[in-house]
Amino acid sequence: MPKIVVGVDGSDQSMAAVRWASTEAQLRGASLELVSAWSIPQIAAGSVTQDVVDALEASAKDAVSRAQAEVGTLAPDVKVVAEAAEGHPAEILVHRARDAELLVVGARGLGGLKALLLGSVSQECGQHSVVPVVIVRGQH
Repeated sequence: MPKIVVGVDGSDQSMAAVRWASTEAQLRGASLELVSAWSIPQIAAGSVTQDVVDALEASAKDAVSRAQAEVGTLAPDVKVVAEAAEGHPAEILVHRARDAELLVVGARGLGGLKALLLGSVSQECGQHSVVPVVIVRGQH
């Protein structure tokens, strides 16, 4: 079965990507792999407590749970795998999509300091992915 990988971070843009990918999966008869990646920026690695790590992981798990529920509402027949993974978001997404038909991400994620430290995930995915990348803008 063909697969579409979707980057999820809980932002409005990533939920728009989930909605777009749900429709596309229905049209292609594809499954969806929803992935929320989290990491601690190297600049802060030495000063982060376990509580912060636990909060980052919990946030990622919550984002994929909400995305999975959205797919269930929009496209109940689409098979979905959802996972929160530790690592640099763009690297995780590009790796997971290596055997997919598409990689789908929102145009902008949560932003702020995280975006400043990590760079644009959508830009990195577009530069490094071996499969087509769809960058979803707007609310879909």
